Amino acid sequence: MSLRLRKRLGDLLVDANIITQNDLDLALEKHQQTGRKLGDTLINMGFLTETKMLQFLAQQLGIALVDLTKVDIDRDNISLLSEVNARRLRALVLGRQGDTVRVVMSDPADLTSQEAVFDLLHDYRVELVIAPERQLLAAFDRYYRRTKEIASFAEQLKAEHQSDQGFSYGMEDTDKEKVTVVKLINSLFEDAIQVGASDIHIEPDADVLRIRQRIDGVLHETLLKESSVSAALVLRLKLMSGLDISEKRLPQDGRFNIKVRDHSVDVRISTMPIQHGESVVMRLLDQSAGILSLDEIGMPADLVERFRRQLKRPHGMLLVTGPTGSGKTTTLYGALNELNKPGKKLITAEDPVEYRLPRVNQVQVNNRIGLTFSSILRTFLRQDPDVILIGEMRDQETVEIGLRAALTGHLVLSTLHTNDAIDSALRMIDMEAPGYLVASSVRAVLAQRLVRRICPDCIEDDVLEESQLTWIETRFPAHEKQIFKHGRGCHSCNFSGYKGRIGVFELLEMRQNMMDALRENNAVLFTQLARKSEGYKPLIESAMELALSGKTSIDEVLILGEGDILDDL
Repeated sequence: MSLRLRKRLGDLLVDANIITQNDLDLALEKHQQTGRKLGDTLINMGFLTETKMLQFLAQQLGIALVDLTKVDIDRDNISLLSEVNARRLRALVLGRQGDTVRVVMSDPADLTSQEAVFDLLHDYRVELVIAPERQLLAAFDRYYRRTKEIASFAEQLKAEHQSDQGFSYGMEDTDKEKVTVVKLINSLFEDAIQVGASDIHIEPDADVLRIRQRIDGVLHETLLKESSVSAALVLRLKLMSGLDISEKRLPQDGRFNIKVRDHSVDVRISTMPIQHGESVVMRLLDQSAGILSLDEIGMPADLVERFRRQLKRPHGMLLVTGPTGSGKTTTLYGALNELNKPGKKLITAEDPVEYRLPRVNQVQVNNRIGLTFSSILRTFLRQDPDVILIGEMRDQETVEIGLRAALTGHLVLSTLHTNDAIDSALRMIDMEAPGYLVASSVRAVLAQRLVRRICPDCIEDDVLEESQLTWIETRFPAHEKQIFKHGRGCHSCNFSGYKGRIGVFELLEMRQNMMDALRENNAVLFTQLARKSEGYKPLIESAMELALSGKTSIDEVLILGEGDILDDL
């Protein structure tokens, strides 16, 4: 039986004194211009909150308002509504008891969608409840996973092409087999994009095929029984990336672009021979997401301002440091985006080129033909650049050419794999760059890490262990009585307690006394002066500030400060 409002929604809200008649008139005018639902228009115009709207609708329709992050959802019955219909109607089956199904909708007052749900579930008695739309959208991505679909395609592929010797690794596959493996690959990528994975790992083992996705820096594993399909899977991925399909003994690297729903995804692929076949790792770069500005990467406002001042220098070297996967590329591209003006010539040497920028001359390193960082840099200086980006300082020659370019009127951006900002200048000296050259060229070093953000849907007070309390008392005595937060774990974050990541930064700006210490190759004095320099705040302190504000947990701070902990011990 359909649920109906007694009067039009806008009139009911006015009668309940939730909005004024003037508010309604303005919203109706906007509603006619945009075609969006009146409720959404009222919320977007700030006349009431989504929570207030949902509470009002629930009361008027006589149904329950639920929090999907705290509701147990029966995964076995979700498929009663297909994903297409669920997303179209903004409806999700929460569970079934006998012939009654409980369905949550974001707008059960929409009679067209409501009637469609009743028609699709005509074999059942439907009990409607209401929940915020953002929770529903997150639930769609979480529960309409491609896991079963992937397993089904793998099983189908195995049945289509199996012999005593397993899969033939050649070009004689039938069209039917090609279609199945393409469907399997598309499902892999759709699932990865849906859950926000940064990498896909395909690892054949003796009895299973492991598919692992890196989400928020942590790998999540799916096992497929059809381990023999890995050969066909790798073959198709090699063809897509233009690799040598006959070479299975040596590692290979390549890239390709794939369209997944509305996302244009650049895929960097690396293959490596292992005991039971070839392991494949694919890094996913979502080109549709665009390049983040410096204001969007999570850097504190005061630090952004200081970093921007360094970018305005006409010459000198700026380094961004941190381990692999710490967001260095995101920061550098944000900096390039700010510098990318018609009046400046920008050239980059990258391995690989991750995002393509207009007006920027980007060069892909190719060591096989001698196109190395150092050889590209020597050519760069004859191309009249204003700004040079060196993807990574890997050897003495690249370091020295980069430093000299910074001395001769160029702004040079680059990366190093070091633990913190202070270590970076010393690392260049360890790579046999003269101390006077480092002191004269390097202007600032930005070090960064990524820590996991506490899930906002299940955040709660954390009960710390004795070892954690002892460390805080030793390292941050002023905060020993502070109440920290953590994620309890819920459906929204797949019971991890975390959703998304946030950057932790430290910026070291070179001062004259620090330059003098480098010229004298006095590493101890340089370190002491750097730690006391104006504006310098170590990574561990920046991470602790995030924990104090409830954005991350003390566990994430401890992981970041492992070296710091060892020093204390």
